[in-house]
Amino acid sequence: MIPAFSRPWLILAVGLAWFFLLLWPLLGIHADGTLTFDKSFQVWIRVAVAAAIFVGLRQLNKAGAFNYITRPLAKVRESGQSAAGLIPKPVWILLALAVALAYPQFTGRYAQDVAVSVLVYVCLGLGLNVVVGLAGLLDLGYIAFYGVGAYTYALLSVHYGVPFWLCLPIAAMLASLAGCIIGYPTLRMRGDYLAIVTLGFGEIIRIILNNWMELTNGPNGILGIEAPSMIVPDFEDGLGFEFISLRKLQYLYYVVLFLAVFTIVAVHRLNFSRIGRAWEAIREDETAAELMGVNTFLLKLLAYAMGAVFGGLAGAFFAARMRFVSPESFTFLESAMVLAMVVLGGLGSIPGVILGALALVALPEIFRGFELYRMLAFGGAMTLMMLVRPAGLWPAKRMGRRSEEAE
Repeated sequence: MIPAFSRPWLILAVGLAWFFLLLWPLLGIHADGTLTFDKSFQVWIRVAVAAAIFVGLRQLNKAGAFNYITRPLAKVRESGQSAAGLIPKPVWILLALAVALAYPQFTGRYAQDVAVSVLVYVCLGLGLNVVVGLAGLLDLGYIAFYGVGAYTYALLSVHYGVPFWLCLPIAAMLASLAGCIIGYPTLRMRGDYLAIVTLGFGEIIRIILNNWMELTNGPNGILGIEAPSMIVPDFEDGLGFEFISLRKLQYLYYVVLFLAVFTIVAVHRLNFSRIGRAWEAIREDETAAELMGVNTFLLKLLAYAMGAVFGGLAGAFFAARMRFVSPESFTFLESAMVLAMVVLGGLGSIPGVILGALALVALPEIFRGFELYRMLAFGGAMTLMMLVRPAGLWPAKRMGRRSEEAE
């Protein structure tokens, strides 16, 4: 029998040995085909030291070395106050909103571009969270609604000159209609069958966008999409109004921030409504929910439609930001990316989805300088987080029976 205190160190040793065998051919090979240990060993030493510190701190925590820190925090949680201490939650929300509003004033173009991408994925992740996190329906074709919203604004803007703000509800409605069309024949399925069918429908949408030359211009895409515009008062020659095109990245950041805040508020209200509780009942046990009088089919269809609404809004902004759309932007890998954000952050958790979007979009940009082994470290970090925190970075407070078992 292996003593309990030595098991983590044995697992660490085996993991580091496997990691070195994987890392050596990737970083030790030269142009002439020879292998050396220099670069691989340097990287491995850094990873080994970081992993040893992590395991050591974890073992000390289990032994009670940090009880003088964790006990006061536990008392704060038991008292019903926020985890951050005595500061109320509204204060933290206002502080976060103030930081988000001031962010473009203290950052450059690159940081603003990354922030815009994060906020777009926050909208997508929260929309998918309605389907996967609240209703418990595994959807692998969610990016199709993103594409419907993007092409809706692209077509209306290029051919009819419809402004962005008027196209937003149209894109949301058409994406919701697409969700109903996809959901109606498929939602009587469950589990893996539902995932496969939604994957197929997502690919059908992409192929239609790629092959319908008369409408979507096929693989060439649609160019010349108008950026969002805004009417502002002009007092130079009396009271008047003028149009301002929001083409600068700083202005686009505030547009997508508005959409992200709207999505957060809407999903929060849905989560704590009667419909949200019915979705959670379906997620935990669909048969029991149906026996209790919940119209499971209608509510699942509503979950698909509501999730598609936020995907359509994000898609319309994507088209306005890029001013060009093509089918290559709406592949299965994008659906997998959004699903990974929801699972990594925590199913049914709004702060968790935001953290998941930050982890999967912002962190790879931070480690871009590592080039060769950036994605290797990224995949390893994701695997480690799923092993250490199976319920996600920030699990939902209202955890059901299955979620508690996973944790």
